[in-house]
Amino acid sequence: MRTGRPIRPLTIIEEERDTLERWARRPTTGQALAQRARVILGCAAGKTNTRVAQDLRLTKQTVGKWRTRFLAQRLDGLLDEPRPGAPRTVSDADVEAVLTRTLETKPADATQWSTRSMAQACGLSRSTVNRIWRAFALQPHRTETFKLSKDPLFIEKVRDIVGLYLHPPDRALVLCVDEKSQIQALDRTQPLLPMRPGQVERRSHDYVRHGTTSLFAALDAKSGKIIGQLHRRHRAIEFRKFLATIDAAVPADLDVHLILDNYGTHKTPRIHRWLARPLCAKMDETVSPPAITVEGETG
Repeated sequence: MRTGRPIRPLTIIEEERDTLERWARRPTTGQALAQRARVILGCAAGKTNTRVAQDLRLTKQTVGKWRTRFLAQRLDGLLDEPRPGAPRTVSDADVEAVLTRTLETKPADATQWSTRSMAQACGLSRSTVNRIWRAFALQPHRTETFKLSKDPLFIEKVRDIVGLYLHPPDRALVLCVDEKSQIQALDRTQPLLPMRPGQVERRSHDYVRHGTTSLFAALDAKSGKIIGQLHRRHRAIEFRKFLATIDAAVPADLDVHLILDNYGTHKTPRIHRWLARPLCAKMDETVSPPAITVEGETG
């Protein structure tokens, strides 16, 4: 004869079953909720609390607790209740004040807000200001630059250049050309001492200046290879020499598309004459040099 308090039958509807099965299938996250879902699914299958506890390796008290919570609150009863803790010390008004100052004002004695200056201005701690900035992805110490082109053909040029990068023509080479000027030519005052067993490589702390140099480079956008050349000066005549270097390095059966900026040395009469030379050379030479097309970068 069965004794003890009778257990209320537990039934679930189809929507609740779908939700419980989804919770129970969680692979790694929310395992506490997944365990509770398995408890309710076992009880809904007609198993006793004792059998469910044995199958899931839980105590009967734990199974009874979540069975009772589910019968009283359904799915909401399986969720964690708010836990007690210290009351909130930073109000929404404090957060709004920090955001408003950060976005709309500047400190009187600096170019941007720091956590220290903002904390003093708002009466909060530096850690609190830092958490607010991180929550809203604000970084007052960082700046970036931009430039809006006034060229009326800006869109057409962008499409032309991007099209060359993404879909270069057949039998053609796309090169991105640029210069780095005012590079300091430095050398150590003493010869470098190589690494030895038990001794790291050593070099003198002081150096000798040998003036400056300019680097001309052309990047093959497809292969990543670079054609480079150093010159002491940065004039149109040096740029023309670099164009000749590119011409010599490229196979004769390939056309060349150069993508470069609007620097003055790229647009002198000397450069225009050199670029036009292959077209004239076709009349005198059996094999003409490759055609070079210049695409000016916008901006």
